[in-house]
Amino acid sequence: MIDPAELEAMQQAIMHSAAYRLAQNDAEFLNSDDARALRLQLELLKPEHDLREQGIASTVVVFGSARVLPRAQAQAELAAAELGLAAAGASDPTPATRIAEARRQLAQAHYYEEARRFSHLVSARFQREGRRDFVVVTGGGPGIMEAANRGAYEAGARSIGLNIILPHEQRPNPYISPELAFRFHYFALRKMHFLMRAHGLVAFPGGFGTLDELFDVLTLVQTGKMPRIPIVLVGREFWHRVVDFDYLVEQGFISVSDVGLFTRVDTAEEIVAVLASFDRETARGVDRS
Repeated sequence: MIDPAELEAMQQAIMHSAAYRLAQNDAEFLNSDDARALRLQLELLKPEHDLREQGIASTVVVFGSARVLPRAQAQAELAAAELGLAAAGASDPTPATRIAEARRQLAQAHYYEEARRFSHLVSARFQREGRRDFVVVTGGGPGIMEAANRGAYEAGARSIGLNIILPHEQRPNPYISPELAFRFHYFALRKMHFLMRAHGLVAFPGGFGTLDELFDVLTLVQTGKMPRIPIVLVGREFWHRVVDFDYLVEQGFISVSDVGLFTRVDTAEEIVAVLASFDRETARGVDRS
């Protein structure tokens, strides 16, 4: 006969084994390859549940570089670089390189300020008396994303941040509404949430990530996989140089009508005008009074 204490120990071993855990409490299992489909589903369901609970009716998506600085910071970094050059002497090329970089950042800082102004304008216009229309949504990081969340915050409005786990951890910018800040593992699910409530897309200058997100939306609209929305490219000179759409038409890779899927502008006021005009033309029923 087995000793009762030994039986108790055997039973405790079973109860504390990984196999005996409830599946929902088994972190090792939930992070396994076999549970990937479940994790994908959870990343779809959790933000959707929270956005619905918060009454978010429609959004305007803002894409753009994480590397763009606010003007005050860019000015401070240029001043520091110039002081470094004076201390090092003209023979040292490193401070001169830093000055050139700081001047470039200062020249680009107006994009940060335009994103901030646009978000303030659109948030103040559409988020009144508890309304949740045209809520700004960004990738939740620094740069243009921070500027857009900041503009909404300064307007006393809410905004959404869809952050992503990266090899070098990207912290959420502080201007996102805490109850609307989400973190993703899968880029694909994050992209879905950008567009599920989107009534407009605003793309500021950026790199691979911005271009990837922009062309994803252009393709979805072009192929009819999602309803047409206003797509606004901010920075006429930048977008003319980065993508030669006319050459794509000339070579027959896109149609003339495809160039009409987007509008190029330079200012926050122009962005708002494009969104409002599209909304009137398509009779979305959003009150603009």
